[in-house]
Amino acid sequence: MKFKFLIALLAVFSLIAAACGDDDDSSTEAGAAADTGEDDMPEGEGLDIDAILAADLAACEAAPTGDPIKVGMAMDFSDVVGFVDIPGSNLVPYIAELANCNGGINGRPVEVQVAEVGDDAALAAQELLDWGAHFLIGPPFADFALPILQATGGNVPLFVAASTEPTLADASINSWLVTFDDNLMAAASSQWALDNGITRAIIFTEGEGVPYTGVNPDAFKAHFKANGGTVVSEQTYVWAADTDFSAQVNEIAGFSENNEIIFSAMLGFQLTALRGQLEGQGLDSLAYAGTDALDATGIQFEDNNEGIVHTPHVSIAAGDRNDTMLAGYAAAKGEELESRGFMPLYVDSMFLGIQAMLDCGCDDPAMIGDAVAAISGFEGLSGTITYAGTNGIPPKAVPVNQIVDGVDTLVATIG
Repeated sequence: MKFKFLIALLAVFSLIAAACGDDDDSSTEAGAAADTGEDDMPEGEGLDIDAILAADLAACEAAPTGDPIKVGMAMDFSDVVGFVDIPGSNLVPYIAELANCNGGINGRPVEVQVAEVGDDAALAAQELLDWGAHFLIGPPFADFALPILQATGGNVPLFVAASTEPTLADASINSWLVTFDDNLMAAASSQWALDNGITRAIIFTEGEGVPYTGVNPDAFKAHFKANGGTVVSEQTYVWAADTDFSAQVNEIAGFSENNEIIFSAMLGFQLTALRGQLEGQGLDSLAYAGTDALDATGIQFEDNNEGIVHTPHVSIAAGDRNDTMLAGYAAAKGEELESRGFMPLYVDSMFLGIQAMLDCGCDDPAMIGDAVAAISGFEGLSGTITYAGTNGIPPKAVPVNQIVDGVDTLVATIG
């Protein structure tokens, strides 16, 4: 399967400045959107994720009757992000069903409301705030996430579930990544290459500093060179569009020693096209590594994918906790969810918000945000998450998967 999507990151830094700007009116409005009671939740309770996931919808406990915990999801259902936000927005309400089936959270039901961002992410966010959302789960790209942050005025926690964009993380405005960022992700691929004796690299980039398609190669290059590797060439291309790499391949054929690693943030169908063209020049011993874009665009299902390395957010094995959760959803709802490796990030977003509410014993979004900032060692479905001492990017370990004998296989965990 192939999901061809495009990133639209427009005016990132100027929008961040706007999101961080001092706006008393918007802050007051956002802060007043949810119940500000401080004593609705006992402090310090732990969240039993396994008990929630084990709930049997055919044999539920008595329905919880307390004040609801309100989870707002501002989701992008377009071709750009729908491949993760659509299944994510289906899975989270199901997990809320399981929590309520298990008696709720300290007797409080969990309610989830989804608002599609469409052409106006700020409006969608405001609808959720007016509904009384205690925290929000948002789409991964800046063009929609930043208007949501403007709507919250920094007073309501926003978990940018599937984003690796480092500029979206900012604890001061309650904006939290749930996964590693581009820098950690690319450094993990570099470390895997070095650990496997590969000391020469060829990078494909859209340009230094370009969000995602340039930042990941930049980070790979910095780590690779700092740890003894040599970047022998940097090639440019057009992300999500180019499949004819003849000019680059002809240049590479002139200097390659047939022992380099090719690193990029390409989509799956692009990388396999590039590989086929390089092999056509006799370069059949190169290694290939990429980012979470390979997982997102189904590298597992592409032809000529053997040996390709990528960094999924979660490496799911048959019968593990995430596989069981996704199988439970499929059995209950009659459909399989796509983008499986991204799904634990959406569930963890909800669990992190609820854990913060338990930690502070409060319903006030600003106080919940303070509790999020203190979270340390949270054992979620996507790994261990810590925000304490960070600016909103959890220093998570990065799974490294490789296609081995046709099977997407975890070969390392780095970080």
